[in-house]
Amino acid sequence: MSDSSDYVPPKVWTWDKASGGQFANINRPIAGATHEKELPVGRHPFQLYSLATPNGQKVTIMFEELLAAGHSGAEYDAWPVRIGDGEQFGSGFVAINPNSKIPALVDRSGPTPVRVFESGAILMHLAEKFGAFLPASGPARAETLSWLFWQMGSAPFLGGGFGHFYAYAPTKIEYAINRYAMEAKRLLDVLDRRLAESEYVAGDQYTIADMANWPWFGGLALGRAYNAAEFLDVQSYKHVQRWAKAIDARPAVKRGRIVNRLTGDPSEQLHERHDAGDFETRTQDKLAPQG
Repeated sequence: MSDSSDYVPPKVWTWDKASGGQFANINRPIAGATHEKELPVGRHPFQLYSLATPNGQKVTIMFEELLAAGHSGAEYDAWPVRIGDGEQFGSGFVAINPNSKIPALVDRSGPTPVRVFESGAILMHLAEKFGAFLPASGPARAETLSWLFWQMGSAPFLGGGFGHFYAYAPTKIEYAINRYAMEAKRLLDVLDRRLAESEYVAGDQYTIADMANWPWFGGLALGRAYNAAEFLDVQSYKHVQRWAKAIDARPAVKRGRIVNRLTGDPSEQLHERHDAGDFETRTQDKLAPQG
């Protein structure tokens, strides 16, 4: 890697395995499996293979909201995928998601298992299956889908752009940090202006648009992402703050955000989720050796 301002790209790029910063050991320019590994399968209709990143939280929040709303058919098993160890490149996972990114879902509720990958696709799949958190038609549906896909398009700028260069890159590059800090703040401003005119992202109803946006922008607003709250002056986005705190207080969100979490406060780590009772009995603070 060159830090020189005189760097000139070669005519043909070649893979420098030393590059990539914190994630150098799992970054590579090719797809496909690196090893054989089958995935576990539990007893519930839905099998989720994920991690409690913002994209992973979207789906576990959706499942917990569905169950809270009385959709008992939404019971699920959530299995952790340790992306730092390269588990997303196992043959079983790649068979579900050829892009090797979490989350990935297998819907076993019908006669033939259905794979669904990409967090937005999973949210839509579940919303349509259960008729929940997505208006069936008309302007309200269009607005919800617009804000859902707005988040899908903005996440790379916030995470892969700002988050990477501000928090994870091996060197601090002023140009890159300024470029993506500007975009992160522009996105926060877009969301703040929207939430000035509506209670939730897509209007007056809580939808999958909120579930998609909250783990990213809510987490940032609440100081949980990249240690960047002061740097981005997140407190100045008053409407985002109001919304972020309201969503954070929802019981299903409190449960969903800790599923497949492997770091942080042990009381907020539920490595695997197989039953509603796991939140009371299987968090890491309750499993940790005593004394």
